[in-house]
Amino acid sequence: MSTLDDKINEHFAGFVVRKDLVKAVKGNAIVPTYVLEYLLGQYCATDDEASIATGIETVKDILRKHYVHRSEAGLVQSTIKERGRYKVIDQVSVALNEKTDAYEAVFENLGIKRVAIDSATVKAHPKLLVTGIWCIADVQYEFSEDSRISPWIIDTLKPIQIARVDYDAYRETRDKFTTEEWIDLLMQSIGFDPTLFGRRSKLLQLLRLVPFVERNYNLIELGPKGTGKSHVYSEFSPHGQLISGGEITVPKLFVNNSNGRIGLVGYWDVVAFDEFAGREKTANKALVDIMKNYMANKQFSRGVNPMGAEASFAFVGNTDHNVPWMLKNSDLFEALPPQFHDSAFIDRLHAYLPGWEVDIIRGEMFTSGYGFIVDYLAEILRHLRQEDFSHRPDLHFKISEKISTRDRDAIYKTMSGLLKLIFPNGGETAEDVEELLRLAMESRKRVKDQLARIDSTYPEVDFYYLGSDGTKRRVTTVEEEEYPQFYYLKPALDPKEQEQTETSTDGGDAASDAGGAGSASGTAAEPILAAKTDVKPALEEGHHVFTEDRKGISYDRLFGPYIAGASKIIVTDPYVRFFYQIRNMMEFVEMVIRRKSPEDQISVHLVTGPDDGNVAKQRELLDSIADACVGSGVAFTWAFDGTGTAHARDIVTDTGWKIVLDRGLDIFQAPIRKDGFSLGDRLQEHRVIKGFYVTYVRNGEG
Repeated sequence: MSTLDDKINEHFAGFVVRKDLVKAVKGNAIVPTYVLEYLLGQYCATDDEASIATGIETVKDILRKHYVHRSEAGLVQSTIKERGRYKVIDQVSVALNEKTDAYEAVFENLGIKRVAIDSATVKAHPKLLVTGIWCIADVQYEFSEDSRISPWIIDTLKPIQIARVDYDAYRETRDKFTTEEWIDLLMQSIGFDPTLFGRRSKLLQLLRLVPFVERNYNLIELGPKGTGKSHVYSEFSPHGQLISGGEITVPKLFVNNSNGRIGLVGYWDVVAFDEFAGREKTANKALVDIMKNYMANKQFSRGVNPMGAEASFAFVGNTDHNVPWMLKNSDLFEALPPQFHDSAFIDRLHAYLPGWEVDIIRGEMFTSGYGFIVDYLAEILRHLRQEDFSHRPDLHFKISEKISTRDRDAIYKTMSGLLKLIFPNGGETAEDVEELLRLAMESRKRVKDQLARIDSTYPEVDFYYLGSDGTKRRVTTVEEEEYPQFYYLKPALDPKEQEQTETSTDGGDAASDAGGAGSASGTAAEPILAAKTDVKPALEEGHHVFTEDRKGISYDRLFGPYIAGASKIIVTDPYVRFFYQIRNMMEFVEMVIRRKSPEDQISVHLVTGPDDGNVAKQRELLDSIADACVGSGVAFTWAFDGTGTAHARDIVTDTGWKIVLDRGLDIFQAPIRKDGFSLGDRLQEHRVIKGFYVTYVRNGEG
């Protein structure tokens, strides 16, 4: 076990489970994760290997004996008849039979209907009246000569939910963990290995949980297939309901006029719409209108009296095109059905989670560490819905007064949700708040910027906040930084206006106005110089911040124009030690070779620090770069820093430029190891970056 796993078991004994055990017990049982973890929590909530092994066998035995497979329904029915009573694990729903004035249950897998269930059980678990609930039930069989009486009777029924949650203890125990440890614990609770995710990637995963902790929160996530968009809503919590976006009706979602029964929004914390995207899909106009009213006012009406509810909405769907295509030709909502590609609907979304930043889920990304039993965490998140953390950021920062009330409310709700997840007991620093505030503002800005493209009546909004020192700190989206040549286009304009927009966007003012997403100081965004390689850039001094998790960055784009014409380049980076760091150095040299004229002679010298663990291997790899350069016109040399005190990370040329880097050449996230091929292994532009900054300084006449 890792140090974090030891700490988790020490402070949350009995409420955590080893996440890889779910696969070990699942077999061919088609049940949600929270059902399996409920059982594992009864028998395997420990770090004792012998107890875990015994518990796994117990859970497997329970599933083998009591989980009902559809193919074995007849056998289980026979068992109930012969024994008179038998315990089953199945999905159960209930309806009122108005002819007999009695409640009747349906067992989905067992295939039996009209099962008698008492009123007290239904009152205790009203969700049974809306949709299927996974339950453990004792079912009896008592034959009657009266054909009107069903022989099936429920003796006891218990929805699969954890019995007791001590919220105060949970909140106080949070203080035993650092912020990074707590985020990793939440990541492991979702089922992912946090070591394979960058900081921003982790926060995007946690953003998917905000609908569970915030009432009436509207989140949309559009992106490529296979990124796990719907997983958290179908597997993670018994308080969330995942439905097909194309199959929902007004009576099922809101209220049935024939009997006055409220729909899903009245019983579930989160209603998620799967496969929501699709230009060919159609939606009922009445449904769209009532959804818009509910998303804005928390109320809906189908008759005289308005009704209120607290369910949050999550919309997930696949995009048909990549981000630059959408920005150039349409907008980031282009995949939505026409009835939902509507400015009034889109404006009611509090956050747009960029699904294209989430990596495709692969087997090696899942954790074998410990995380909360998901049902336990689900109850905690449900309790947190009662609280409001939205104005905590006001202690440190002030959001621009130019931002509208609807935008401000969206930002505050996202902030509140993230703070509940990461800082349920308070204690966040100004730096913590700023990191989350930038993400919350970016998530709403993504919605608002696209609205300005879709509907010309929506003005462009300057998203910024003020620091405690009064400095203005602007917020940009990652795709705004990555594709500025497309981001500022207005697809609705005629060709002449479009051409003018493109021209102004390519200029230096657009680059400097882009802001620094991910920057604490609100400095200028990256230079536009490499957005179009056929335009020779004007080299300027400046400080540029690059946001974690974006792509499209390469050494050629960052350094190429500034090393052009140099005959001597000195790279100082004390941490060119491990294989991947030395590979970065080799790729820098390759970039120099590609850019130089055949007749030019250039020297590249590296100053670094020794790898105390394996300096012989380090020397061998660095010497291999020098050997590889023979005959290329580039002479590579290297040396260890003689003083042993160098911490600088910069690139200096004899043309008068100094490039300062906080991470040196180590700007790319480690790839997830797997067999086969990856564009990221071959092309730097297709790698995901870490967050970093670059400062260009004139270092002489040159």
